[in-house]
Amino acid sequence: MSRRVMLATAALLLLAGGTAMLTRPETAHAVNLPDPAADAPKATAPAEEKAVLAGGCFWGMQLVFEHVKGVKHVTAGYAGGSKQTAEYEVVSSGTTGHAESVEVTFDPSVVTYGQILKVYFGVAHDPTELNRQGPDEGTQYRSSIFFENADQQKVAQAYIDQLQNVHAFPAPIVTTLTPLEGFYPAEDYHQDYAVHHPDNPYIAFNDLPKLSDLKQDLPDLYVAN
Repeated sequence: MSRRVMLATAALLLLAGGTAMLTRPETAHAVNLPDPAADAPKATAPAEEKAVLAGGCFWGMQLVFEHVKGVKHVTAGYAGGSKQTAEYEVVSSGTTGHAESVEVTFDPSVVTYGQILKVYFGVAHDPTELNRQGPDEGTQYRSSIFFENADQQKVAQAYIDQLQNVHAFPAPIVTTLTPLEGFYPAEDYHQDYAVHHPDNPYIAFNDLPKLSDLKQDLPDLYVAN
């Protein structure tokens, strides 16, 4: 049984008056992160750029980034392993090299790559958790940025260094930087899962609060859709 299923089951027992106890997982949620000092300027004309990011269950990551200004599309999927093993049940074994990820397609004339990373570090996940995120454990839930080019690598590494230097989090950032070799969309039933299942206890306890954090902490980057 996956950790997501276990958590949802515990929540249902709690809601039904059972003895299971469940609270929102504690995270290193950081308010008022600085803007990336090494960010590229906004593009002068509309365009498309992609950011592939891993930070725990892709349900919540997709939900958050779909509400970021300038984001055109978000796809849940897998990165870090081969095309042959990019299947949920196989990835869940933790042996494929894949991480549950999202591919964020955005307009760099509206939102920069650095601003996307500000949402990633400040709201979408906890970058101080190693090979886990909240209730989910395993390398498939690791914190990782899959950069497409040298410019993305430079911005990401500089921002990690900047956040470490100002002690933005109570523990060291463990996010890895990895060249993107391929992104593989997840199965259809995973796409917009949080949107289609807002009453799912896992979504309610783990993912919807992140959306509230985005709206409260980064209002200039939030869109209601």
